[in-house]
Amino acid sequence: MSTVETTRKAQVGVVGVTGYAGAELARLLLRHPRVAIPTFYLRDGHRSVHCLSELLPEFMGWGEAPCSPFSVDAVVRGGPDAVFLSTPHEASQEVVPELVKAGIRVVDLSGAFRFADPETFAHWYKLPAPEREMLESAVYGLPELYANQLPSARLVANPGCYPTSVILALRPLITAGIVDLRRGVVCDSKSGASGAGKEPKRELHFVEVDQNMRAYGLFTHRHTPEIADHSGLKPEDFIFSTHLLPVARGILSTLYVWLEERRTTEEIESLYRQFYAGRPMVRIRPAGHLPDLHHVVHTNFCDIGFALDPSGERLIVVSCLDNLGKGAAGQAVQNLNGMLGFEEACGLK
Repeated sequence: MSTVETTRKAQVGVVGVTGYAGAELARLLLRHPRVAIPTFYLRDGHRSVHCLSELLPEFMGWGEAPCSPFSVDAVVRGGPDAVFLSTPHEASQEVVPELVKAGIRVVDLSGAFRFADPETFAHWYKLPAPEREMLESAVYGLPELYANQLPSARLVANPGCYPTSVILALRPLITAGIVDLRRGVVCDSKSGASGAGKEPKRELHFVEVDQNMRAYGLFTHRHTPEIADHSGLKPEDFIFSTHLLPVARGILSTLYVWLEERRTTEEIESLYRQFYAGRPMVRIRPAGHLPDLHHVVHTNFCDIGFALDPSGERLIVVSCLDNLGKGAAGQAVQNLNGMLGFEEACGLK
C-alpha cells in the first residue's frame, strides 16, 4: 500500500463525532501536522450542521471544519486517504463493508471487527456477526504488536480501552514464558466515566458516580475475549474485573501474576524495556515507581510500572492510560500514522 507523499497532507474523513471518542479524535486530527482539515460526516439528527463548531462549541476559532451529511457515496466522492468510524457497533457493521468495497481504507473504533471468529462477536456483543471474510481481513490495531500489518491494511479494528491497558502490560511476560499460569492471573481494571459513552444512563448520573466506586460486568465484560486473543492467555488462565471510577477519563489496570521461578527486578525491567524498545507510546517506569492517572490523561501514552515481592515469585504490574487517548482516539491516530507511513507518534506528542 502506498504511503502519503511528504509534500502533501493526508485527506481524511470522520464518521461520527458526537461522542467522547469522536470529539477527542477531532481534536487530535485538527492539530495533526500531516493531516489536512478533515471532513466530518454526520448521521441522523445532525445532518443540518455545516461546521464542527456548531456541534461542538469548544472548537470555535480553531476547529472550523466542514460537516456534511453522511452517505457512502459522499465519502467516496471526497477521495480520502482514510476514514475513521466513531460509530456504534451496529452502524459500523453496516457501513464498513461498503466503504472497504469502495476502496476506502478504514479505522473503526467500534468493537464490530475485533475478532476473527464471528461467533465470538455474536456471543459477547449479543448482535448478529459481521461477515467472516471482513473479520478475517481486519488488522487488530495495537501498533506495539502489529505495526508491520498496518501499511497494507484496508480495515483496522481499533482495540478496546481496557484490553489495551491489560494486553500491553501482560504480553511481554507471556511471550517470555515466565508466568506460572497454573496459579492464574488477575486483571483488575478501573475506568473513568467517559469510558461508558455519552448515552444517558441512570448509573452514570453525577449523584451515582460522584464519591462512589463500583464493580460491574464481572465474568460478562465484552472486552474479555480481546484480552484472551492478544495477551497470549487462554480464557481459563485469567480473571478480568472492571470498576467505574468517579473521574472523567483514564484507566488504571493492576495485574497480579505468579512467576514460574524466582526473578529479579532488573530482569523484569529489562524484559519490558527490550519488548517495547522503539515503541514511543509505551513508557516503562523503573522498578518500584508506579504510574497513576495524572501522568497519562490527555496523552497517548501507556505507562507501565511494577513491584516484585522479596521472594521474586509474585509480581504486580500497574498499567495506566487515557481511555479516550491510547484507549480510543489517540490509538486510532497512531494506527493512521502506521497505515500512511507517518512517524508513529506524529500528532500525538
